Amino acid sequence: MTSSGTAAWLDPREQRVWQVFFEMQDQFWRRMARELHRDTGLSEADFVVLTVLDEAPEGRLRAYELSAVAQMEKSRLHHHLQRMVERGLLTREASADTPRGAVYAITADGRAVFAAAAPVRAAHVRTWLIDHLTGAQLDVLEDISQAVLKNLKGGS
Repeated sequence: MTSSGTAAWLDPREQRVWQVFFEMQDQFWRRMARELHRDTGLSEADFVVLTVLDEAPEGRLRAYELSAVAQMEKSRLHHHLQRMVERGLLTREASADTPRGAVYAITADGRAVFAAAAPVRAAHVRTWLIDHLTGAQLDVLEDISQAVLKNLKGGS
């Protein structure tokens, strides 16, 4: 911070690190999304929802719980979940707790689609990330990621 309380410009090294980090993330997730869709027919949002529900107790969560994990805006998530219901990947049930609330559950078809897609996603992660790093680099990447996450989650 400067004396006026505003952030100083990034120095040349910081700018290089930021730019390569940003480009790497952008290219990585674009490639992951494109390959996932090509190889499985699922979008990133589909895969996130199926992953979360596959790991949830009884494969069920309230819409607001999905929203928190999927990090999607409420109305966008609602429309996306509805499309997944129409495709037979999920069911939508009324919530017993709140009259307007909904609970979404992964269907047998959804579990089958997820079971087929998960190893494909793992292969993509291996191809586009893991296989290009040494064990030491993976350890450093984990340390860096943990430090950044801790800060982002407010636990600096």
